[in-house]
Amino acid sequence: MIYYGPPLTVETSENAGQLTRRIRNLIGTVALDCDCRQRVNDALQRFMTQEQQRHDRQCLLDARRHRASIAALIDLLGELEDVSWQEGDRSVFAELAHIFDDIARMAALGSAAMQMIFHDGAVP
Repeated sequence: MIYYGPPLTVETSENAGQLTRRIRNLIGTVALDCDCRQRVNDALQRFMTQEQQRHDRQCLLDARRHRASIAALIDLLGELEDVSWQEGDRSVFAELAHIFDDIARMAALGSAAMQMIFHDGAVP
């Protein structure tokens, strides 16, 4: 299957920011003294920062894996130099087409991983 749409995104059920907002809303309903509330807020901020870093690191690793896959597939495309338009076995063209499709898919997934880092990091 060929995918020509916008880059793919991987959705999670809830990100760290959403979870932290829910926890803050819940804590907001509890009577806490100012010092305790501040310590909880500081801990939640550290949690959000750590989760964002974990997420970004995973996205970067995913993008690097996609790049490595693309590099390996490009090596396979070297066979294109040995193929003639008069090739007797026409299945070689289908195989090469699949390699191009796989490269496009890996590129879309790598792009999505990079965009997830950008968009998640751009949110205040």
